[in-house]
Amino acid sequence: MKIIFIGTAYPYRGGLAAYNERLAAEFIREGNDVEIYTFTLQYPKILFPGKTQFSDDPAPKDLVIMRKINSVNPLNWLKIGREIRRKTPDLVFVRYWLPFMAPCLGTIARQIRKNRKTRVVTLLDNIIPHEKHPGDNFLTRFFVRSVDGFVAMSKSVLNDLKLFDSQKPRKFCPHPLYDNFGQPVGKKIALHKLQLDENKKYILFFGIIRNYKGLDLLMRAFADKRLQTMNIKLIVAGEFYGNSDRYFALEKELNLQGKIFWHTYFIPDSKVKYYFCAADIVAQTYYTATQSGVSQIAYHFEKPMLVTKVGGLPEIVPDGKVGYVVDIQANDIANALVNFFEKNRENEFIENIKTEKKKYAWSQMTQAIISVRNEVQ
Repeated sequence: MKIIFIGTAYPYRGGLAAYNERLAAEFIREGNDVEIYTFTLQYPKILFPGKTQFSDDPAPKDLVIMRKINSVNPLNWLKIGREIRRKTPDLVFVRYWLPFMAPCLGTIARQIRKNRKTRVVTLLDNIIPHEKHPGDNFLTRFFVRSVDGFVAMSKSVLNDLKLFDSQKPRKFCPHPLYDNFGQPVGKKIALHKLQLDENKKYILFFGIIRNYKGLDLLMRAFADKRLQTMNIKLIVAGEFYGNSDRYFALEKELNLQGKIFWHTYFIPDSKVKYYFCAADIVAQTYYTATQSGVSQIAYHFEKPMLVTKVGGLPEIVPDGKVGYVVDIQANDIANALVNFFEKNRENEFIENIKTEKKKYAWSQMTQAIISVRNEVQ
């Protein structure tokens, strides 16, 4: 098939770009002709909380990526929609993750569908955003009405979709394995790369730091006296999107100075493996969530996980098999971590991870998208 992607890709950085590029590569491997339309302007600087939107890594090989979309220019949306419409692709794949993008993506999709041939399928990261703003529902409804079908990576998102649409084709397919960050390296090698003591144990909190991701909750759990008697450190690896002062004040309040390694900058793809391979367990103590790419990176590097009972996270991490699913309570998080380190459960979980990770092939996602496309009337 002729397939066109619309969404984040190189030279933009981050999980959305990595995912889209990996999925495009899978469609190509399966014999399809794929192009990616990405942004000339993704977020205006005033709306972007990080230091830069752009990657320092080399461009991905064997992908056709065209920077053509301006997220805030309606004339551009009409132009791009007409351009893609004239190409008459069999499938347009649109990634939807934020109501801010609804006018742009929804307008382009409406233009494309006027050719009466192309089917537009969207992958929904979220329907209801983690950080809510006035007008979110109006914008999401505009986008939902512009596409032919939906794929979601958590059942909670499919459930939320019912608020906006109950008729169009849809499928659940879990987040595939992030296998594009290189092969695992030995723990000693990873610790050496990060200049960390190889005689200690490590909990990893990874990814962009936003309030809803619960780093404060993990810090309170980590301050538990039982954990502080063990030879354990916490690695925080990711850029702050918001006020960092509250976390450093909490570090002082909890007397955790020197026990947390703050690597608070964007972690480039080429270095991701060192953080995961250095860790004994990966903690995702989120207050809200749908699904998370962090879990799928942990699966690739065969690392036990701790997640809170929110969104689709418990669907991905079977409790007591590959890690822990806990309530959003610092004491419950601390209890699970104490169990993990006291009972030496790392090897047990790793063996189960090796089996569980087989569920998350990229071919399952391509099949789900094609299946939805073929159900469109």
